[in-house]
Amino acid sequence: MNLLSIRSISFAAATLVMAASANALTIDWTKMQGTSILAFSPNAISLFQANGGKLAALGNTTAVGTGGWTFSLPITSIEISSSLKVASGQASGSALDIVRRVFDDQGNILTSGIVLANFTLDYTNKKVLADSTPRGGATQAQLAVFTFNAATPLALKYKFPLTVTGHEVLDQLVLTPGAVDLFASSLGLSGDAVLNLVRTTDFGTLTQDISTNARKPAVSKTPYVPAP
Repeated sequence: MNLLSIRSISFAAATLVMAASANALTIDWTKMQGTSILAFSPNAISLFQANGGKLAALGNTTAVGTGGWTFSLPITSIEISSSLKVASGQASGSALDIVRRVFDDQGNILTSGIVLANFTLDYTNKKVLADSTPRGGATQAQLAVFTFNAATPLALKYKFPLTVTGHEVLDQLVLTPGAVDLFASSLGLSGDAVLNLVRTTDFGTLTQDISTNARKPAVSKTPYVPAP
């Protein structure tokens, strides 16, 4: 048996032992490649624009392209369950600022908003969680913001020597009832027609790509905290 085979077996055995010995195993992914691309759908974009809304990248988040509706969030950790399945993934330090500007009867600009930060993909319950902070309000830690569907389930591929890559696409991002209420109150949305659109709109897709290749420089996993 050659050295590579021994290393492969040892790595797999160590992973199995650690995962089986605890309820979950959290793997720091800050030094390995991993991104989550959030792309808002045309319907979501129309909904934002019709109500004076726009998005801005905060923390580790970066805009993709020039349209202002697609964002890259660095993956910072992955949690493996005791059954050796991916239970969750986190993008700590990433944030989005959702801002709404409208005019009052006197022509003054009124600004409202909400910051979503430190995203978690909960694969067990099929939800996207985020620390949610209304402008000038208190943070709701890890609020369930979206439900999702696994359009392309996570597929792991093994490449010589000892490189693992993974790809998945999640779609049908729909706001949870709690998120609808928070968006309505934080962004000043009202009216049955608008709230029904907020409630039923498919907001887009999340595409995850990971690799055990080194990420240089490593990304920070310090949680994003909105300014008071």
